[in-house]
Amino acid sequence: MTPEEIHAATLTLDTHIDIRWPDPPDPLTEGPMRVDFPKMVRGGLRAAVFIAYVPQGKRDAAGHAEASARAEAMLRHIRTRADGEARRFCATVAELEACFEAGAVAVLSAVENGYAMGHDLSAPARWKALGACYLTLTHDGHNDLADSARPKPALGDGPEEHGGLSALGRQAIAALNRAGMLVDVSHVAKTAMLQAAELSRTPVVATHTACRALRDHPRNLDDEQLDALKAVGGLAQITAVPSFLRAAPTGQDSVASVEDMADHVDHAVRRIGIEHVGLSSDFDGGGGVRGWENAAETAGLSAALLARGYGPRELGLLWSGNFLRLMRAAEAAAG
Repeated sequence: MTPEEIHAATLTLDTHIDIRWPDPPDPLTEGPMRVDFPKMVRGGLRAAVFIAYVPQGKRDAAGHAEASARAEAMLRHIRTRADGEARRFCATVAELEACFEAGAVAVLSAVENGYAMGHDLSAPARWKALGACYLTLTHDGHNDLADSARPKPALGDGPEEHGGLSALGRQAIAALNRAGMLVDVSHVAKTAMLQAAELSRTPVVATHTACRALRDHPRNLDDEQLDALKAVGGLAQITAVPSFLRAAPTGQDSVASVEDMADHVDHAVRRIGIEHVGLSSDFDGGGGVRGWENAAETAGLSAALLARGYGPRELGLLWSGNFLRLMRAAEAAAG
């Protein structure tokens, strides 16, 4: 098979794509975003997790209520991106696999930043009912669940607040497990990430990250964290954010390529095995590298990985097989 044929035969799932909010552009029309459905079809990107992202704000009743309303409005909007035919909303592995077999594009959703939960431990069940497959525990800035890898001094953050997870954060992980949602440890401080990996009844995932051994960045996972993911059956999704992949020259922005992504994939695979590594873009949230600037260029990343010696089986694991394994585990543990 040619690289193009292998790519076309692979269930390509991008596990982290942001959307503009409010007033998102029409995803059915080719437009200014890095991801829309015409670009997905052209690039052979078969499935996308669109994100209900909530920026960190003031941690009071009003702030939590506003964050909760925003997350749920975004989850409802993401569902409307599917028409049940050419584009299907998928909340389970079975639905996603059936969508792929039918040749349709799969639409999934997730929530980014546990700030949207406030102190409401019933929120994960509501989000799951709307189809969300994971919650990213924090974004930039500590919240009431956990410390962030990137505190926000403008919000009054010190280097750490909870020593990792708070008591509420531990309860939130149990609520996510009951709801059948995955625990995403991207953005989370190392202390909280390691605690979450140990505490969760299902494997945790870092849906958009890279390897700190290759690029010393606070959002990346060091080898101890990668080892912890392997120990619990978890997953590190290498993402297309240039600053996570390469250091920037002084006074310039980071520039990276699919070859840099492949370097990080290679490191993670050597360290913890192919079964614990995956891929994501963080498109429209900072992602985009030479060779994979938008969804239309998705085959470029597949080609780079195939050129490194990964075969069809390995490519399938990286693009979706490993993430589907975690989804299955979350579904089985729910209740």
